[in-house]
Amino acid sequence: MTDALVTIRCLQDNYAYLIRAGGQTALVDAPEAAPILAELKRRGWRLDMIWLTHHHDDHIQAVPEIVAATGAAVWGNAADAARLPPLDRPLTAGTSVRIGGERLDVIDVPGHTVGHVAYHLPDAGMVFTADSLMAMGCGRLFEGTAAQMWDSLSRLAALPDETLVCSGHDYAAGNGAFALAVDPGNAALRARVADTRAGRRPASPASLAEEKATNPFLRAPLLARPGEDGLAAFARLRREKDGFRG
Repeated sequence: MTDALVTIRCLQDNYAYLIRAGGQTALVDAPEAAPILAELKRRGWRLDMIWLTHHHDDHIQAVPEIVAATGAAVWGNAADAARLPPLDRPLTAGTSVRIGGERLDVIDVPGHTVGHVAYHLPDAGMVFTADSLMAMGCGRLFEGTAAQMWDSLSRLAALPDETLVCSGHDYAAGNGAFALAVDPGNAALRARVADTRAGRRPASPASLAEEKATNPFLRAPLLARPGEDGLAAFARLRREKDGFRG
């Protein structure tokens, strides 16, 4: 059973997450030690494990300090171990592990990086997507291809609609502006952007159903031009977002 989910702002726009599940505490990504350690102290929680999503510095740079302070075990994608801090528990993408009575699915989501994984707690209805699926957006293709990212997003979109999507950054302002530029007739999107701009809600988490309704990259088949399939529409939208300055 998952008892709590805590979102922690780190650095300029990163998110880290603390999860109490199966009587243990896990941290998703380690961008900055001070706010994470402060939250653990405030709640009186002992950190048991750190789940790393991918190798970029802004997601792993605080691992040594947090491990030194807590003794937490580091988990991550075995296939990308050479680019991650030393792993106490290498995980295989596409498999599941148990944390107490809770199941944790390790989902392969290449695109932003080739070794990116997401962590899904199906019983709790949460998925930690970092820089794959994001609020009204998706991560840039630094290493992977458009086809890989489209497959990854499709894999995530197949989860139950009520799943909470917990992403790795607050890019809602830029993502929302781009989404409105390419999907201006979307009433649900307009409402979400208005709420975000007014500070009435955080960028993350959001339900998968809301992402399906407002995220142009998940809506790529609906935004396709004549002759485009879903992948081609996604690839075009990703290129347009890379150059967007609105």
